[in-house]
Amino acid sequence: MTRLMNFWIDTMTKSLSFSFEVSAKSSECFARTGVFATPHGKINTPIFMPVGTLASVKGLSPEEVKNAGAEIVLCNTYHLFLRPGVEIIEKAGGIHKFMNWHGPILTDSGGFQVFSLEGLRKITDEGVTFKSHIDGREFTFTPENNMEIQAKIGADIVMQLDVCSPIGISREQTEENDRRTALWLERCFEKNKLNKNNILMPIAQGGFYDDLRLKSLEHAQKYVTCGIAIGGLSIGEEESEFVRILKLLAPKLPIEHPHYVMGIGSPDYILHAVENGIDMFDCVYQTRLARTGTAMVDSGNMNMKNACYKEDFEPIEKGCDCPACKNYTRAYIRHLVMCNEMFGLRLLAEHNLAWTMRFIERIREAIRKDKFLEFKKNFLLHYRKIDDTIPHE
Repeated sequence: MTRLMNFWIDTMTKSLSFSFEVSAKSSECFARTGVFATPHGKINTPIFMPVGTLASVKGLSPEEVKNAGAEIVLCNTYHLFLRPGVEIIEKAGGIHKFMNWHGPILTDSGGFQVFSLEGLRKITDEGVTFKSHIDGREFTFTPENNMEIQAKIGADIVMQLDVCSPIGISREQTEENDRRTALWLERCFEKNKLNKNNILMPIAQGGFYDDLRLKSLEHAQKYVTCGIAIGGLSIGEEESEFVRILKLLAPKLPIEHPHYVMGIGSPDYILHAVENGIDMFDCVYQTRLARTGTAMVDSGNMNMKNACYKEDFEPIEKGCDCPACKNYTRAYIRHLVMCNEMFGLRLLAEHNLAWTMRFIERIREAIRKDKFLEFKKNFLLHYRKIDDTIPHE
């Protein structure tokens, strides 16, 4: 009885630090706004999480990330485990102090990175054994040591170790992956349940089989404390398949908890996700585009290498108050990009992140006014992903 009472007290203590409250709902779809409270601050949802793979959002300082409007960042367990190692992060006082980010942090389990190491990994019920992409050394992630690693890193929100099913695999293999994901979730939960400093988010898998998706979601919901994730999407499937799975799951998601779809960052996918009740999403899309010389604007992606910007002395986007748009012109930024100057790519990264956070706030405002579907329709009417209408020099 004492053990059960202690578990109940620990669970209640954790629930006081983490909470989620819905503040507005669309009358036409599952879109909603909310506030997700964590020990390191509140998160207004829907929210985009910039990815700080190695405890750094590429090209930007934590101060610039915050000034762009970000409220939470994602760090990568696999990469931080390899470099600099969890012992160094722990000695530094945890990931928040190590990287000087004082808001909430979510760590993924590293499962997707291991999943992508085809030929360098072996998966069993015990866990996944993999070779480092850096030096070939062999390591093993089990549900138990993965929870320990994420706890030592010091994130507020930690993800379970799971198995992502690639596109095109058989139903039988998807079922086997889901069985392992369910088994690992139980072990992750058991290992992490007394940790008062973070919450564990379970991940629903199921590939592209409707019944398996619903079965995986049903199992994952048994382990929800404050949030649930949908994995195995945005891995190369057609956009229509992405939307279909979200529509299937939307009415089944627990309304009292935040919903997280992993790995999406383009405006069209964000809009599809929000329409289907998703509150959180992350991606490297914004900074990766910047490194190709591409800026995000309302009409689509603007390739700054295009010749038409050579003598264009307007800001990237009129009305944008990011440092790049307030202080520099398209011509100058194009010059930096064409000369491979790091400053140009940094300006684009800062602009893309600020644009995305402003886009998210416009989504929240549309939901509050109960005009989300109208906003989505009008935005997509003028949006294109690739600016390829003008030849490059």
